[in-house]
Amino acid sequence: MWLLRKCEKCEEYTLNLKKCPHCGGKVHIPHPAKFSPDDKYAKYKLAIRSSG
Repeated sequence: MWLLRKCEKCEEYTLNLKKCPHCGGKVHIPHPAKFSPDDKYAKYKLAIRSSG
């Protein structure tokens, strides 16, 4: 489980799981998903990435 969170509004890092203590914004996990060569959704992810 990741403990570090990043605010979507002010982009500050925090350990708070619910909201940013600086601005009250929504927080999310800043780490990318783990890579797996057996990912059954890889072709869909690549299609989204190349179309955007």
